[in-house]
Amino acid sequence: MESPRKHCILIVDDDSAVQVSLALLLKQAGYATVCSDDPAQALAALARQPIDLVLQDMNFSLHTSGDEGLQLLAAIKQAHPALPVLLMTAWGSIGLAVRGMQAGAANFFTKPWDNTQLAELVRATLDTLTPPAPLATSAAPSPAASHTAERRALDARFDFTGIVGEHPRLLQVLATIGQVAATRAPVLILGESGSGKELVADAIHRNSPRAQQAIVKINMGAITPTLFESEMFGHVRGAFTDARTDRKGHVASAHQGTLFLDEIGELNRSDQVKLLRVLQDQTYQAVGASRTERADIRVVSATNRELAELVAAGDFREDLFYRLNLITIRLPALRERRSDIALLARHILTDVARSYGLGPATLAPQALEWLTAQPWPGNIRQLKQTLERTLLLVGKTELKQADFIAAGQHEHGGTASANRRLGVDGMTLEQVERHMIAHALDQHQGNISRVAKALGLSRTALYRRLERHGLGTAEFENQS
Repeated sequence: MESPRKHCILIVDDDSAVQVSLALLLKQAGYATVCSDDPAQALAALARQPIDLVLQDMNFSLHTSGDEGLQLLAAIKQAHPALPVLLMTAWGSIGLAVRGMQAGAANFFTKPWDNTQLAELVRATLDTLTPPAPLATSAAPSPAASHTAERRALDARFDFTGIVGEHPRLLQVLATIGQVAATRAPVLILGESGSGKELVADAIHRNSPRAQQAIVKINMGAITPTLFESEMFGHVRGAFTDARTDRKGHVASAHQGTLFLDEIGELNRSDQVKLLRVLQDQTYQAVGASRTERADIRVVSATNRELAELVAAGDFREDLFYRLNLITIRLPALRERRSDIALLARHILTDVARSYGLGPATLAPQALEWLTAQPWPGNIRQLKQTLERTLLLVGKTELKQADFIAAGQHEHGGTASANRRLGVDGMTLEQVERHMIAHALDQHQGNISRVAKALGLSRTALYRRLERHGLGTAEFENQS
Protein backbone atom coordinates (compact mmCIF):
# COMPACT_ATOMS: atom_id res chain seq x y z
CA MET A 1 0.00 0.00 0.00
CA GLU A 2 1.40 3.36 -1.04
CA SER A 3 2.19 5.66 1.88
CA PRO A 4 0.57 9.11 1.89
CA ARG A 5 2.55 12.02 0.48
CA LYS A 6 4.37 14.11 3.05
CA HIS A 7 3.31 17.72 3.38
CA CYS A 8 5.78 19.85 1.45
CA ILE A 9 6.75 23.25 2.84
CA LEU A 10 8.42 26.02 0.85
CA ILE A 11 10.96 28.13 2.78
CA VAL A 12 11.64 31.54 1.23
CA ASP A 13 14.55 33.43 2.78
CA ASP A 14 17.78 34.91 1.41
CA ASP A 15 19.70 33.80 4.52
CA SER A 16 21.09 30.28 4.02
CA ALA A 17 21.44 29.79 7.79
CA VAL A 18 17.70 30.41 8.23
CA GLN A 19 16.93 27.97 5.40
CA VAL A 20 19.07 25.24 6.94
CA SER A 21 17.67 25.73 10.44
CA LEU A 22 14.05 25.68 9.31
CA ALA A 23 14.58 22.75 6.96
CA LEU A 24 16.14 20.69 9.76
CA LEU A 25 13.34 21.54 12.19
CA LEU A 26 10.65 20.67 9.63
CA LYS A 27 12.39 17.46 8.56
CA GLN A 28 12.48 16.32 12.20
CA ALA A 29 8.74 17.04 12.36
CA GLY A 30 8.10 14.80 9.35
CA TYR A 31 7.74 17.34 6.54
CA ALA A 32 9.45 17.66 3.15
CA THR A 33 10.96 21.05 2.36
CA VAL A 34 11.98 23.17 -0.61
CA CYS A 35 14.16 26.28 -0.20
CA SER A 36 14.19 29.47 -2.28
CA ASP A 37 16.45 32.51 -2.01
CA ASP A 38 14.15 35.13 -3.54
CA PRO A 39 10.61 35.76 -4.84
CA ALA A 40 11.37 34.63 -8.39
CA GLN A 41 12.69 31.25 -7.21
CA ALA A 42 9.73 30.89 -4.87
CA LEU A 43 7.15 31.44 -7.61
CA ALA A 44 9.04 29.03 -9.88
CA ALA A 45 8.98 26.37 -7.14
CA LEU A 46 5.24 26.84 -6.66
CA ALA A 47 4.67 26.40 -10.39
CA ARG A 48 6.88 23.30 -10.50
CA GLN A 49 5.48 21.12 -7.70
CA PRO A 50 2.69 20.82 -5.12
CA ILE A 51 3.36 22.95 -2.03
CA ASP A 52 1.19 22.76 1.10
CA LEU A 53 2.56 25.68 3.12
CA VAL A 54 4.92 28.62 2.61
CA LEU A 55 7.24 30.09 5.25
CA GLN A 56 8.17 33.48 3.82
CA ASP A 57 10.57 36.18 4.90
CA MET A 58 9.50 39.80 4.33
CA ASN A 59 12.81 41.27 3.13
CA PHE A 60 15.10 40.13 0.29
CA SER A 61 17.47 43.08 -0.13
CA LEU A 62 19.23 45.79 1.83
CA HIS A 63 15.97 47.73 1.83
CA THR A 64 13.86 46.70 4.84
CA SER A 65 10.55 48.25 3.84
CA GLY A 66 9.00 44.83 3.30
CA ASP A 67 7.54 45.82 -0.08
CA GLU A 68 9.16 42.81 -1.78
CA GLY A 69 7.64 40.50 0.80
CA LEU A 70 4.18 42.00 0.39
CA GLN A 71 4.47 41.77 -3.40
CA LEU A 72 5.47 38.11 -3.16
CA LEU A 73 2.59 37.42 -0.80
CA ALA A 74 0.17 39.09 -3.24
CA ALA A 75 1.54 37.01 -6.12
CA ILE A 76 1.23 33.78 -4.13
CA LYS A 77 -2.35 34.52 -3.06
CA GLN A 78 -3.32 35.46 -6.62
CA ALA A 79 -1.93 32.24 -8.11
CA HIS A 80 -2.79 29.96 -5.16
CA PRO A 81 -5.60 31.57 -3.09
CA ALA A 82 -6.01 28.61 -0.73
CA LEU A 83 -2.28 28.14 -0.03
CA PRO A 84 -1.48 29.22 3.57
CA VAL A 85 1.51 31.52 4.10
CA LEU A 86 3.32 32.06 7.40
CA LEU A 87 5.39 35.24 7.48
CA MET A 88 8.78 35.59 9.18
CA THR A 89 9.56 38.91 10.80
CA ALA A 90 11.26 40.58 13.75
CA TRP A 91 9.38 42.37 16.51
CA GLY A 92 10.80 45.63 15.17
CA SER A 93 8.79 45.00 11.96
CA ILE A 94 5.61 43.82 13.61
CA GLY A 95 3.49 46.38 11.75
CA LEU A 96 4.68 44.79 8.50
CA ALA A 97 3.51 41.36 9.66
CA VAL A 98 0.11 42.80 10.52
CA ARG A 99 -0.14 44.27 7.01
CA GLY A 100 0.73 40.86 5.65
CA MET A 101 -2.01 39.16 7.64
CA GLN A 102 -4.48 41.75 6.45
CA ALA A 103 -3.37 40.89 2.90
CA GLY A 104 -4.11 37.19 3.36
CA ALA A 105 -1.26 35.56 5.31
CA ALA A 106 -2.42 32.82 7.66
CA ASN A 107 -0.20 33.93 10.55
CA PHE A 108 3.35 35.01 11.36
CA PHE A 109 6.25 34.10 13.61
CA THR A 110 9.28 36.02 14.76
CA LYS A 111 13.02 35.61 14.42
CA PRO A 112 14.50 34.09 16.46
CA TRP A 113 11.71 31.54 16.81
CA ASP A 114 10.90 28.97 19.45
CA ASN A 115 11.18 25.52 17.81
CA THR A 116 8.31 23.96 19.77
CA GLN A 117 5.95 26.87 19.15
CA LEU A 118 6.81 27.05 15.46
CA ALA A 119 6.34 23.29 14.96
CA GLU A 120 2.93 23.53 16.62
CA LEU A 121 1.99 26.55 14.49
CA VAL A 122 2.97 24.68 11.31
CA ARG A 123 1.00 21.60 12.37
CA ALA A 124 -2.09 23.61 13.30
CA THR A 125 -1.97 25.57 10.04
CA LEU A 126 -1.68 22.40 7.95
CA ASP A 127 -4.58 20.87 9.90
CA THR A 128 -6.86 23.53 8.39
CA LEU A 129 -6.12 22.52 4.80
CA THR A 130 -8.73 19.78 4.22
CA PRO A 131 -11.33 21.34 1.90
CA PRO A 132 -15.03 20.48 1.82
CA ALA A 133 -15.90 17.66 -0.59
CA PRO A 134 -16.41 19.10 -4.11
CA LEU A 135 -19.90 19.05 -5.53
CA ALA A 136 -20.37 17.27 -8.86
CA THR A 137 -22.02 19.49 -11.47
CA SER A 138 -22.77 19.03 -15.14
CA ALA A 139 -21.78 22.59 -16.02
CA ALA A 140 -19.64 25.26 -14.45
CA PRO A 141 -21.89 27.23 -12.06
CA SER A 142 -21.89 31.00 -11.78
CA PRO A 143 -19.72 32.44 -8.97
CA ALA A 144 -22.82 33.26 -6.89
CA ALA A 145 -24.25 29.76 -7.37
CA SER A 146 -20.87 28.26 -6.54
CA HIS A 147 -20.71 30.24 -3.29
CA THR A 148 -24.25 29.18 -2.39
CA ALA A 149 -23.37 25.54 -3.06
CA GLU A 150 -20.20 25.84 -0.98
CA ARG A 151 -22.18 27.34 1.91
CA ARG A 152 -24.71 24.51 1.71
CA ALA A 153 -21.90 21.95 1.72
CA LEU A 154 -20.43 23.55 4.84
CA ASP A 155 -23.84 23.71 6.54
CA ALA A 156 -24.33 20.00 5.82
CA ARG A 157 -21.17 19.22 7.81
CA PHE A 158 -21.22 21.86 10.55
CA ASP A 159 -23.64 23.93 12.59
CA PHE A 160 -23.18 27.61 11.71
CA THR A 161 -26.48 28.82 13.15
CA GLY A 162 -26.63 32.61 13.34
CA ILE A 163 -23.80 33.23 10.86
CA VAL A 164 -25.33 34.54 7.65
CA GLY A 165 -23.53 34.98 4.35
CA GLU A 166 -21.92 33.41 1.29
CA HIS A 167 -19.04 35.79 0.55
CA PRO A 168 -15.78 33.91 -0.22
CA ARG A 169 -13.98 35.52 2.72
CA LEU A 170 -16.73 34.42 5.11
CA LEU A 171 -16.74 30.94 3.60
CA GLN A 172 -13.00 30.74 4.26
CA VAL A 173 -13.65 31.65 7.90
CA LEU A 174 -16.36 28.98 8.16
CA ALA A 175 -14.09 26.33 6.63
CA THR A 176 -11.39 27.21 9.15
CA ILE A 177 -13.88 26.97 12.02
CA GLY A 178 -14.91 23.54 10.79
CA GLN A 179 -11.31 22.34 10.71
CA VAL A 180 -10.17 23.68 14.08
CA ALA A 181 -13.35 23.14 16.10
CA ALA A 182 -12.62 19.47 16.74
CA THR A 183 -9.20 20.25 18.22
CA ARG A 184 -8.34 21.94 21.49
CA ALA A 185 -6.06 24.47 19.78
CA PRO A 186 -6.47 28.02 21.14
CA VAL A 187 -8.06 30.38 18.61
CA LEU A 188 -7.69 34.15 18.38
CA ILE A 189 -10.51 35.93 16.52
CA LEU A 190 -9.62 39.34 15.11
CA GLY A 191 -12.14 41.76 13.65
CA GLU A 192 -13.72 45.15 13.95
CA SER A 193 -16.33 45.85 16.60
CA GLY A 194 -19.71 44.53 15.52
CA SER A 195 -18.36 42.13 12.88
CA GLY A 196 -19.56 38.94 14.60
CA LYS A 197 -16.63 37.64 16.64
CA GLU A 198 -18.79 36.14 19.39
CA LEU A 199 -20.83 34.27 16.80
CA VAL A 200 -17.59 32.71 15.55
CA ALA A 201 -16.66 31.70 19.11
CA ASP A 202 -20.09 30.12 19.55
CA ALA A 203 -19.66 28.19 16.29
CA ILE A 204 -16.24 26.88 17.35
CA HIS A 205 -17.72 25.60 20.62
CA ARG A 206 -20.91 24.24 19.06
CA ASN A 207 -18.94 22.16 16.52
CA SER A 208 -16.44 20.83 19.04
CA PRO A 209 -16.47 17.68 21.20
CA ARG A 210 -17.11 20.07 24.11
CA ALA A 211 -20.49 21.20 22.78
CA GLN A 212 -22.43 19.48 25.57
CA GLN A 213 -20.54 21.49 28.19
CA ALA A 214 -20.67 25.23 28.83
CA ILE A 215 -19.09 28.03 26.88
CA VAL A 216 -18.23 30.64 29.50
CA LYS A 217 -18.00 34.17 28.10
CA ILE A 218 -16.05 36.94 29.78
CA ASN A 219 -15.56 40.54 28.72
CA MET A 220 -11.98 41.03 29.86
CA GLY A 221 -12.26 44.81 29.66
CA ALA A 222 -15.09 44.78 32.20
CA ILE A 223 -13.17 42.98 34.98
CA THR A 224 -11.39 45.37 37.34
CA PRO A 225 -7.85 44.36 38.40
CA THR A 226 -8.88 44.08 42.07
CA LEU A 227 -11.53 41.47 41.19
CA PHE A 228 -9.67 39.61 38.44
CA GLU A 229 -8.52 36.61 40.50
CA SER A 230 -11.84 36.23 42.30
CA GLU A 231 -13.81 36.46 39.03
CA MET A 232 -11.55 34.14 37.07
CA PHE A 233 -10.49 31.61 39.72
CA GLY A 234 -13.16 31.98 42.41
CA HIS A 235 -12.61 32.33 46.16
CA VAL A 236 -13.25 30.43 49.36
CA ARG A 237 -15.27 31.61 52.31
CA GLY A 238 -13.31 34.06 54.44
CA ALA A 239 -10.71 34.83 51.75
CA PHE A 240 -11.53 38.54 52.17
CA THR A 241 -14.03 40.69 54.04
CA ASP A 242 -17.07 40.14 51.82
CA ALA A 243 -16.35 36.49 51.00
CA ARG A 244 -19.22 34.97 52.98
CA THR A 245 -19.49 31.82 50.86
CA ASP A 246 -17.35 29.85 48.44
CA ARG A 247 -17.60 31.14 44.87
CA LYS A 248 -16.76 29.23 41.70
CA GLY A 249 -14.78 31.26 39.15
CA HIS A 250 -15.11 31.40 35.37
CA VAL A 251 -12.25 28.95 34.81
CA ALA A 252 -13.90 26.27 36.98
CA SER A 253 -17.26 26.91 35.31
CA ALA A 254 -15.65 26.25 31.91
CA HIS A 255 -14.17 22.88 32.96
CA GLN A 256 -14.41 20.48 29.99
CA GLY A 257 -15.96 23.31 28.00
CA THR A 258 -14.80 26.50 26.29
CA LEU A 259 -13.57 29.73 27.87
CA PHE A 260 -14.28 32.73 25.61
CA LEU A 261 -12.13 35.73 26.48
CA ASP A 262 -13.67 38.69 24.68
CA GLU A 263 -11.77 41.99 24.38
CA ILE A 264 -8.57 40.20 25.40
CA GLY A 265 -6.55 43.23 24.28
CA GLU A 266 -7.94 45.22 27.21
CA LEU A 267 -6.36 42.96 29.84
CA ASN A 268 -3.65 44.75 31.86
CA ARG A 269 -0.15 43.27 32.08
CA SER A 270 -0.33 42.21 35.73
CA ASP A 271 -3.43 40.12 35.05
CA GLN A 272 -1.91 38.76 31.86
CA VAL A 273 0.65 36.90 34.02
CA LYS A 274 -2.12 35.27 36.06
CA LEU A 275 -3.98 34.18 32.94
CA LEU A 276 -0.79 32.81 31.38
CA ARG A 277 -0.31 30.37 34.26
CA VAL A 278 -3.72 28.83 33.60
CA LEU A 279 -3.07 28.47 29.88
CA GLN A 280 0.35 26.92 30.40
CA ASP A 281 -0.59 24.06 32.71
CA GLN A 282 -4.41 24.17 32.98
CA THR A 283 -4.24 24.74 36.75
CA TYR A 284 -5.50 27.53 38.98
CA GLN A 285 -5.91 28.34 42.64
CA ALA A 286 -8.97 30.00 44.12
CA VAL A 287 -8.36 33.09 46.24
CA GLY A 288 -7.76 31.98 49.84
CA ALA A 289 -7.50 28.30 48.92
CA SER A 290 -4.51 26.14 49.79
CA ARG A 291 -5.03 23.58 47.02
CA THR A 292 -4.34 23.88 43.29
CA GLU A 293 -7.15 22.72 41.00
CA ARG A 294 -7.06 21.49 37.42
CA ALA A 295 -9.35 22.76 34.68
CA ASP A 296 -9.71 21.17 31.26
CA ILE A 297 -10.55 24.22 29.14
CA ARG A 298 -10.35 25.21 25.48
CA VAL A 299 -9.57 28.92 25.12
CA VAL A 300 -11.01 31.14 22.39
CA SER A 301 -10.23 34.84 22.56
CA ALA A 302 -11.28 37.86 20.54
CA THR A 303 -10.31 41.49 20.11
CA ASN A 304 -10.81 44.41 17.75
CA ARG A 305 -7.20 45.45 18.38
CA GLU A 306 -4.02 44.13 16.76
CA LEU A 307 -2.45 42.11 19.56
CA ALA A 308 0.83 41.88 17.68
CA GLU A 309 1.14 45.65 17.71
CA LEU A 310 0.37 45.70 21.43
CA VAL A 311 3.18 43.20 21.97
CA ALA A 312 5.58 45.36 19.98
CA ALA A 313 4.56 48.36 22.09
CA GLY A 314 5.14 46.45 25.33
CA ASP A 315 1.45 46.46 26.33
CA PHE A 316 0.82 42.75 25.84
CA ARG A 317 3.04 39.84 26.86
CA GLU A 318 4.69 38.00 23.99
CA ASP A 319 4.42 34.61 25.71
CA LEU A 320 0.68 35.07 26.31
CA PHE A 321 0.22 36.20 22.71
CA TYR A 322 1.73 32.93 21.45
CA ARG A 323 -0.47 30.95 23.83
CA LEU A 324 -3.60 32.59 22.43
CA ASN A 325 -2.99 32.78 18.69
CA LEU A 326 -2.04 29.28 17.62
CA ILE A 327 -4.89 29.65 15.12
CA THR A 328 -5.88 33.17 14.06
CA ILE A 329 -9.23 33.86 12.39
CA ARG A 330 -9.53 37.32 10.85
CA LEU A 331 -13.20 38.19 10.38
CA PRO A 332 -13.93 40.53 7.45
CA ALA A 333 -15.72 43.80 8.08
CA LEU A 334 -19.22 44.12 6.65
CA ARG A 335 -18.04 46.57 3.95
CA GLU A 336 -15.60 43.87 2.79
CA ARG A 337 -18.44 41.45 2.04
CA ARG A 338 -21.15 43.67 0.61
CA SER A 339 -22.72 40.80 -1.32
CA ASP A 340 -23.89 39.43 2.05
CA ILE A 341 -25.68 42.60 3.19
CA ALA A 342 -29.00 41.74 1.51
CA LEU A 343 -28.99 38.25 3.07
CA LEU A 344 -28.12 39.69 6.47
CA ALA A 345 -30.73 42.45 6.24
CA ARG A 346 -33.56 40.02 5.45
CA HIS A 347 -32.45 37.65 8.22
CA ILE A 348 -32.14 40.41 10.82
CA LEU A 349 -35.45 42.04 9.85
CA THR A 350 -37.28 38.73 10.27
CA ASP A 351 -35.72 38.21 13.72
CA VAL A 352 -36.45 41.77 14.84
CA ALA A 353 -40.09 41.61 13.76
CA ARG A 354 -40.52 38.30 15.58
CA SER A 355 -38.86 39.59 18.76
CA TYR A 356 -41.32 42.50 18.96
CA GLY A 357 -44.34 40.34 18.17
CA LEU A 358 -44.86 42.08 14.82
CA GLY A 359 -46.04 40.58 11.55
CA PRO A 360 -43.71 39.64 8.68
CA ALA A 361 -41.75 42.54 7.19
CA THR A 362 -39.96 42.85 3.86
CA LEU A 363 -37.44 45.15 2.19
CA ALA A 364 -38.09 46.87 -1.13
CA PRO A 365 -35.42 46.31 -3.84
CA GLN A 366 -34.33 49.98 -3.68
CA ALA A 367 -33.96 49.68 0.10
CA LEU A 368 -31.69 46.67 -0.30
CA GLU A 369 -29.57 48.57 -2.83
CA TRP A 370 -29.33 51.52 -0.42
CA LEU A 371 -28.37 49.28 2.51
CA THR A 372 -25.73 47.54 0.42
CA ALA A 373 -24.14 50.86 -0.54
CA GLN A 374 -23.73 52.16 3.04
CA PRO A 375 -20.28 52.13 4.71
CA TRP A 376 -21.41 50.44 7.98
CA PRO A 377 -18.49 51.41 10.24
CA GLY A 378 -20.33 49.63 13.08
CA ASN A 379 -20.70 46.49 10.96
CA ILE A 380 -23.48 43.97 11.68
CA ARG A 381 -24.41 45.60 14.98
CA GLN A 382 -25.03 48.93 13.24
CA LEU A 383 -27.01 47.24 10.44
CA LYS A 384 -29.22 45.55 13.05
CA GLN A 385 -29.78 48.81 14.91
CA THR A 386 -30.71 50.61 11.67
CA LEU A 387 -33.20 47.93 10.65
CA GLU A 388 -34.72 47.73 14.15
CA ARG A 389 -35.08 51.50 14.50
CA THR A 390 -36.62 51.92 11.04
CA LEU A 391 -39.09 49.07 11.50
CA LEU A 392 -40.29 50.48 14.83
CA LEU A 393 -40.53 54.05 13.59
CA VAL A 394 -42.35 53.58 10.28
CA GLY A 395 -44.77 50.83 11.28
CA LYS A 396 -44.92 49.36 7.74
CA THR A 397 -44.75 45.81 6.45
CA GLU A 398 -42.46 46.83 3.58
CA LEU A 399 -39.51 49.12 4.26
CA LYS A 400 -38.36 51.42 1.47
CA GLN A 401 -35.27 53.54 0.98
CA ALA A 402 -37.14 56.68 2.03
CA ASP A 403 -38.09 55.02 5.32
CA PHE A 404 -34.44 54.45 6.24
CA ILE A 405 -33.52 58.02 5.30
CA ALA A 406 -36.41 59.41 7.35
CA ALA A 407 -35.50 57.24 10.33
CA GLY A 408 -31.90 58.43 10.09
CA GLN A 409 -33.03 62.06 10.04
CA HIS A 410 -35.18 61.36 13.09
CA GLU A 411 -32.17 60.01 14.94
CA HIS A 412 -30.28 63.22 14.22
CA GLY A 413 -33.09 65.57 15.18
CA GLY A 414 -35.23 65.55 12.03
CA THR A 415 -38.92 66.45 12.26
CA ALA A 416 -41.57 63.78 12.54
CA SER A 417 -44.84 63.26 14.29
CA ALA A 418 -44.79 62.53 18.01
CA ASN A 419 -45.90 58.95 17.54
CA ARG A 420 -43.20 58.34 14.88
CA ARG A 421 -40.54 59.83 17.16
CA LEU A 422 -41.48 57.43 19.91
CA GLY A 423 -42.14 54.51 17.57
CA VAL A 424 -44.87 53.18 19.87
CA ASP A 425 -47.84 52.82 17.54
CA GLY A 426 -49.44 49.44 18.17
CA MET A 427 -46.92 48.46 20.84
CA THR A 428 -47.73 47.24 24.31
CA LEU A 429 -46.16 48.83 27.38
CA GLU A 430 -43.85 45.80 27.69
CA GLN A 431 -42.72 46.23 24.08
CA VAL A 432 -42.08 49.94 24.60
CA GLU A 433 -39.96 49.22 27.69
CA ARG A 434 -37.98 46.57 25.84
CA HIS A 435 -37.44 48.94 22.91
CA MET A 436 -36.16 51.73 25.19
CA ILE A 437 -33.75 49.40 27.02
CA ALA A 438 -32.51 47.94 23.74
CA HIS A 439 -31.91 51.43 22.35
CA ALA A 440 -30.03 52.49 25.49
CA LEU A 441 -27.85 49.36 25.36
CA ASP A 442 -26.95 50.12 21.76
CA GLN A 443 -26.34 53.80 22.50
CA HIS A 444 -23.99 53.04 25.40
CA GLN A 445 -22.36 49.92 23.89
CA GLY A 446 -23.73 47.64 26.60
CA ASN A 447 -22.20 49.60 29.51
CA ILE A 448 -24.61 48.68 32.31
CA SER A 449 -23.77 51.63 34.57
CA ARG A 450 -24.37 54.17 31.81
CA VAL A 451 -27.55 52.45 30.63
CA ALA A 452 -28.97 52.37 34.17
CA LYS A 453 -28.16 56.07 34.65
CA ALA A 454 -29.73 57.02 31.30
CA LEU A 455 -32.94 55.14 32.14
CA GLY A 456 -33.09 56.36 35.75
CA LEU A 457 -32.80 52.84 37.16
CA SER A 458 -30.53 51.15 39.66
CA ARG A 459 -28.21 48.46 38.28
CA THR A 460 -30.24 45.81 40.12
CA ALA A 461 -33.52 47.06 38.64
CA LEU A 462 -31.97 47.14 35.17
CA TYR A 463 -30.68 43.57 35.50
CA ARG A 464 -34.20 42.41 36.46
CA ARG A 465 -35.64 44.05 33.35
CA LEU A 466 -32.89 42.63 31.14
CA GLU A 467 -33.72 39.15 32.39
CA ARG A 468 -37.48 39.66 31.99
CA HIS A 469 -37.15 40.86 28.41
CA GLY A 470 -34.56 38.22 27.51
CA LEU A 471 -32.07 40.89 26.50
CA GLY A 472 -28.91 40.83 28.57
CA THR A 473 -25.82 42.60 27.30
CA ALA A 474 -24.86 39.41 25.41
CA GLU A 475 -27.53 40.14 22.80
CA PHE A 476 -25.85 43.41 22.01
CA GLU A 477 -22.31 42.09 22.32
CA ASN A 478 -22.80 38.90 20.29
CA GLN A 479 -21.92 40.75 17.09
CA SER A 480 -18.76 42.13 18.67
